[in-house]
Amino acid sequence: MSDLFYENGLHFECTQCSKCCRHETGYVFLSYNDLDRLLDFFSISKDIFVEKYCRIVDMGGHKRLSLIEKTNYDCIFWSNGVCEIYKARPLQCRSYPFWKPFLADRESWNAEAESCPGMNHGSIRDKAEIKEWLRQRDLEEYISL
Repeated sequence: MSDLFYENGLHFECTQCSKCCRHETGYVFLSYNDLDRLLDFFSISKDIFVEKYCRIVDMGGHKRLSLIEKTNYDCIFWSNGVCEIYKARPLQCRSYPFWKPFLADRESWNAEAESCPGMNHGSIRDKAEIKEWLRQRDLEEYISL
């Protein structure tokens, strides 16, 4: 018997409110797979993409590649109410809100749900789907510099 609070799944349906993409500072760390997908999407070189859309974040001992933000803290790819790279968006974006910190316990999930209207609403995402998002994130190799 599992002791996961999401044993019977969790309600989540993205409302496309964009609260996870806008108005707050943060990092969208890129993996090698993310970068490859974005380079294909834009049909540009790695050097041009990194110079135009990325920043290096010092994580205190190691550095990671992240997307930049606009001056108002919107994601660089958020424009006119839509994600310009939706089909090629990074795993971090695709897997939200199924991240380890929010899945630690019911309290953590509900605390994040205060800022995400799709959490605790909509379709049930079963335990297998949730665990698959976690597995994908564990396997992804993020770009460290």
